[in-house]
This record gives sequence, structure tokens and C-alpha cells, in this order.
Amino acid sequence: MDEFSTRTYGTSSLDNRPLFGETSARDRIVNLAVGGFTSLVVLMTLISSFVFPSMPPRPLNVFFAVCILLACGSTIVLIFWYRQGDLEPKFRKLIYYMLGSIVLLCLCANLYFHDVR
Repeated sequence: MDEFSTRTYGTSSLDNRPLFGETSARDRIVNLAVGGFTSLVVLMTLISSFVFPSMPPRPLNVFFAVCILLACGSTIVLIFWYRQGDLEPKFRKLIYYMLGSIVLLCLCANLYFHDVR
């Protein structure tokens, strides 16, 4: 952390804020935990869409899984741009919101797949 104290970022005074590409260890752990949990839920939902209630899968279940994958695609692009430094840090909240929406969509899909009433 000592290398941050010598940077000025184009100002006359010293500034110890990290640049876009630099994150704290806490931020990295939170990002990995949220991303890992969402990936696990999406993977479980994709498997459920093809396996439950029986083989062959219902077309509506497969359509639901494709819709979830399309939602994941746009989120993955935002995460990629954020990690490249092309997006401002405030977009991290939008990424978390989208990941939360995907988890809720997967929850609804799993409830539908398993005929929970």
C-alpha cells in the first residue's frame, strides 16, 4: 500500500485512491463469492431444466434455461468491461443488481421445474 502514497494522479497533492483496475482484497473476495454463488445457481438451474421432471426435457423448460443464459450473457459482458477498466466503479452496483435478478430468475425457474405449488 506504500506505493499509493507517492501517486498524484495529475493533481498537486498526494492521492492514495486506487485506479480503476486496482481493487482491495475485500472487494475481490466479495466479487468471487457473489459470482461463484450465482454461477452455481445458474448451473443447477440448467441441469434441472434438462433433467426434471423427466427425460426428454419439456421445451418450455429449455426455453426458460435459454432466457437465463441470455441474461447471463449481458452480465458477463459488463463484468468483462468492468475488469478491463472501461466502466466506472459505480457500475459494480448495477452488476450486483443484475446478478441478484439472475438468482431470483433461477429460483423461479427451479420452482417451476419441480412443480412447487
